[in-house]
Amino acid sequence: MNLYFEEDGAFKAGTVLTQTGNAYQVELTTGRRTKIKASHVFFSFESPSAAALMTAAPEEAAGLDPAFLWEVAPEDEFGFDELAAEYWGGEASPVEKAALLLALHGNPVYFYRKGRGRYRRAPADILAKALEALERKRRQEEQKVQWVKEMTEGTLPDAIRQRAMMLLIAPDKNGIEWKALSDAAAATRQTPLRLLLSLGAIASPWRWHVDSFYAINFPKGRGFPADLPAPVADGWANLPVADVDAFSIDDSETTEIDDAASVTHLGDGRTRVGVHIAAPALGILRDDALDAVARARMSTVYAPGLKTTMLPENWVKAFSLDEGVEVPCLSLYITVKDETFSIETTETRLERIAVKKNLRYDKIDSLVTEEAIESNTLDIPYAHEIGWLWHFAKRLQHRREEVRGRPEPVGRIDWFFALEGEGEDAKIHVKGRRRGAPLDLLVAELMILANETWGLWLEEHGTAGIYRSQRMGRVRMSTSPGPHDGLGVERYAWSTSPLRRYVDLINQRQMIAVLKGESPVYAGNDVDLFTIVSQFDALYTLYRDFQTRMERYWSLRWIIQEGLKRIEAIVVKGDLVRIEGLPFMQRVPGLPEDLPRGRKVELQILGCDLIDLVMDAKLVKVLDESLSPEDEAAFEAELEEALPEAAEETSEASETASAEEGANSSAPQVN
Repeated sequence: MNLYFEEDGAFKAGTVLTQTGNAYQVELTTGRRTKIKASHVFFSFESPSAAALMTAAPEEAAGLDPAFLWEVAPEDEFGFDELAAEYWGGEASPVEKAALLLALHGNPVYFYRKGRGRYRRAPADILAKALEALERKRRQEEQKVQWVKEMTEGTLPDAIRQRAMMLLIAPDKNGIEWKALSDAAAATRQTPLRLLLSLGAIASPWRWHVDSFYAINFPKGRGFPADLPAPVADGWANLPVADVDAFSIDDSETTEIDDAASVTHLGDGRTRVGVHIAAPALGILRDDALDAVARARMSTVYAPGLKTTMLPENWVKAFSLDEGVEVPCLSLYITVKDETFSIETTETRLERIAVKKNLRYDKIDSLVTEEAIESNTLDIPYAHEIGWLWHFAKRLQHRREEVRGRPEPVGRIDWFFALEGEGEDAKIHVKGRRRGAPLDLLVAELMILANETWGLWLEEHGTAGIYRSQRMGRVRMSTSPGPHDGLGVERYAWSTSPLRRYVDLINQRQMIAVLKGESPVYAGNDVDLFTIVSQFDALYTLYRDFQTRMERYWSLRWIIQEGLKRIEAIVVKGDLVRIEGLPFMQRVPGLPEDLPRGRKVELQILGCDLIDLVMDAKLVKVLDESLSPEDEAAFEAELEEALPEAAEETSEASETASAEEGANSSAPQVN
């Protein structure tokens, strides 16, 4: 005797070997033996053989029309054998019963299973909707197959073209467009991105890196809402005017000038240094329309050839410390003893200022050397003030180094790009700025001093603020004051870039409230303050990653532009090297494992991948040349900042020491 039964959700046939009570020992057509409960058996039969039935039943089932079966099926619940008898007009054969069971079970749109071998036909209205969905799915499958065929043959369907970017950055994995793209990519043995690039849906690698970043982080576009209010000077018209001769130091491309300095000799062996910071917090109030925009952006975005500001141009213009324009500012005045350059007192004021001169790094940096300062031969505007501030900055640096327990490394060059022209076709010029150069040092130290002083000032006044601290090599941002070991300061609160960084704007609001004798804008337990810290950390990291990614892109583009076939690099760790003269690190498989850190090597360039931003290279030879002790110290400091397993940040000078970016520069921003 043979049985037709269900096992593990599948319909099978087999020959009975033994029966014990309500259980059968059955040998399947595969030769495997299994134990089957009687309740799992649909019917028994003598002929045909189990193997023949398993072959014939599916063929018979394929000829059955489920729509007709639905028409003739009873309204109420029924058994398969009942419908088989009615369909074939009497006792159905084993093959016919199995075929009808397969037809019922294989068409769940028409028939609902109500038990083993029992079914009920779907209600007419539900069936109609289900059939419509099936038809739609069939048409979509046909469309998908057509799109896959077109893409594998080199033609881009319009539907894919229109959604190309979103298919890559936020794909609907259940959508027909994504399924077609995925299948075509698999068929052509490439990633969806590379397929879309080859088909022209993404214009170029540069467009992919730039457009994908902005599509993710600026989904409404880079522009500002048209209905934002214009700045009004009512809030600061009555502020006192600072009696100082102030100047700023920025690159020529800088539009957001938010810091300036002044030097006033008091004539009694003391000098008053002024650090003057633009005060947009006077006009941008908590939760107003512009504040919401600034908070959504959190920071100006910088990359070679690109800048997307945190604030609209008219608001930047209203507060930027442009020469000859009277604007509000938050000033820190430091009284210094001339003989020792030691700080006696500090004072914070809210006032107006008209900066006398905007000095430009790229115009004077090469002239401002230590030798020119020491010999008093510096011939630029504010030469005396710059020389005095440099000596003061050296003292400030020495004070921090004593706390840090190690000297600040000097000599490291921050490489950046000046682009001639716009977009991806720009001509690339690689430039460098040496950390620790006089202008670099004095700007960095003044900003560090202001951020340190105001961090302590907020704490002393019992006012909440946002701090950056570093303990055990880990940098964190929080509302809790703490020391910054990497800088060698007690407290550190970003406050000197309110036109470009939202955290600085928040801290400035708090300080202005104290100076006005008002309640702080944010209380210490304000949930909004904690949210801002979290949001800022996340977005600021994304923005810096984007800048790094674009620096890698332009590094590879420069290599291609120059037609380089060989290049020198410095061993960082294992097979990781840093390319000489570029802001670019690269793994080179096959480097000897015993190469010491800092050893120079020569590499052969085999190719540059502008999509994955990697350089295919192999070792040519190990050079005899190694780094000098001074360069090695700078190199070690650079690695502490760059290596993922090292400290996140050992010196805030990584933010402050380089020139402010410009529209055609990738140098990091000044604090």
